[in-house]
Parts: sequence; structure tokens; C-alpha cells
Amino acid sequence: MTARKRQAWNYAPELPLRSAPFLHWPLRPAAIARHLVKTWRPLTSRVLMLAVSFALWEWASPSLSEAESLRLGWVLEIWVRNLVLLTVVAGGLHLFLQRHRVQGDGLRYDARPLTRNKSLFLFNDQVKDNMFLSLVPAMVVATAWESLAWWAYANGIAPHWSFDDNPVWFVVLLGLVPIWSVLYFGAGHWLLHRGPVYRYIHSWHHRNMNIGPWSGLSMHPVEHVILYSDVVLFLVLPSSPVHMLFAIMHHTVGAPMSHTGYDAVRLPVRQRFELGDFHHQLHHRFIECNYGGIESPLDELIGAFHDGTPDGDQMVAARLSRLSERRRAQS
Repeated sequence: MTARKRQAWNYAPELPLRSAPFLHWPLRPAAIARHLVKTWRPLTSRVLMLAVSFALWEWASPSLSEAESLRLGWVLEIWVRNLVLLTVVAGGLHLFLQRHRVQGDGLRYDARPLTRNKSLFLFNDQVKDNMFLSLVPAMVVATAWESLAWWAYANGIAPHWSFDDNPVWFVVLLGLVPIWSVLYFGAGHWLLHRGPVYRYIHSWHHRNMNIGPWSGLSMHPVEHVILYSDVVLFLVLPSSPVHMLFAIMHHTVGAPMSHTGYDAVRLPVRQRFELGDFHHQLHHRFIECNYGGIESPLDELIGAFHDGTPDGDQMVAARLSRLSERRRAQS
């Protein structure tokens, strides 16, 4: 089934969706190689996040000597830098895709407008609500976790290895950071869908049934703490600050790009910048499916992988029925 319009969607990518080939046995080296080339080619969000991480490491981060003490000066510099970065990425995409609608509904999954005049959102407006939660609590939490990591590197608490110490491990870990990010996110995300945690915390994010760039970090502040806490890996694993920054950029930059609601941004000469995530768009519509990403085994292990087809719709309906029965039995 090639890329096409479906009744349920304004646009959908090639269906059915399939998880990454390295999750399936027997392993198919050619398929794995194609997947890696696809996810690491230049005009993708992953490569942009890596480039941003190197730029921040080189020009917009404290030195290790500065970070030896938790001083307000360099912590505030990180906070301001994070605010500017998020505003450029999420704000720029919002202006391009939503406000000025430069490419209209082309490659847009759900063509419905974002919500306004609804008391469900702060300020009765989805975009204003999303902007506040992204710019205020999210960037405070992101700055706190990053500052803790810099302090830990500077004081020998986190094992710090440079490229010169072990160039092979340096490069391998760069390739593993996205896998760690999706594995951590999937597990934490599934737990956030359980019982009172969903009702009081994660439901804030799911007010966004249709999504825009500012929706990516629009969530309860407790969820911000959980989301960014994947940096704890670098407190125990030999790494460089650029690895830590790459992990953080999966949220600060990656979340707005994966929540645009578009499959890609069209560029001149028939080029595309790949940033959408239809797998996660399905999660926002159907809720109890696709907790991880296509590089996570979680959804297939628990029978919650929605592949975007009518069969996937039926799977979710059956899953919701089972979950409802289980909750009634427990009440």
C-alpha cells in the first residue's frame, strides 16, 4: 500500500507501518543497513539534533572548570540558550506550518485546526497553553537536568571520556543515544498510561488530540521531570557532554519536530526535511497504542503496535475493551 489519502487521515505515509528491522529475527543485514541510511541521512531530525548538540557543546555550554560549582551565572546561560533554541525550533515550525500555512495541508496527517475557545486548555487556547507549558516548566526542568550533568562531569561523578580517550566508543555511543532515548521514552510512557498517573499527570499531554509543534513538550511538570531524566544514563556510562546534549535534544528539539502533525517539510528541488511521526500521531488519536517508537520492541511485545491500517484500528478497539473490563474488575 503506497502513500495515499485515507478517509481517517488527510495524509498517511506508506502503510502498514513496520518496526525497525533490527527488532526482527532472523536479522536481515541489508534491511538494517537501509534503515540506518534512512534514519541518518542529512535531511532528518536525527542529524539536525546531532548537529545542534555539537554546536551547543562547542559554542553555548559552560567549560568543565566553570561547572565545578553550581553557580547561577552559567545555569542561567543554559536556561536562556534553551529558551531561544526551543522558540526558534517550535516557534519557527509553528509559524511556517500553522500560522502562515506555507505548505497548506500538504503532507499533514490531520487537517483539522488546532483548538481554540475551549476551557480544557490554559487561556482557553491550545497553542497558548502549549507554549506556556513548553517555555516555562519544560525549560526549567531541562536546564536543571543538564546543569546537574555538567556539574557531575566537572566533579568526576559522571565518567567523562573524550574522543581522544576512545574514538570508537565515542562514535558508537552517538549511534546508541537515539536507541536509548526511544527505549527509555517507551517504558516511561507506558507507565504514564497506568491508572491515577494517567488521570492526574499524563492526561495533560493528551488534551492535544490534534498536535502542532508546541504540543511536543506540553505536559504536566512532573512528566517533564520524568522525560528529561534519561540523562541519568550519562552519570554512570563513560561519555562526553555531547552525548548528554544529544539525548536532551531528543526532547527540546525532537519533541517539537515529531509533533508537527506533518510528515515532512517540503524544500526546494523536490527535497523534504523528514520530521513527522505518524506512529506517534496514531497514539494521540487512539491513546492506548504505540507507546514507544518504531525502534522500540515494546509495542509489539505487549500487543499495542498500531500499523496505521484498519486492522490496527480493530486491534486498538479490542485492546480498549480488554483494558476497560480489567479496570471494572479492579474497581
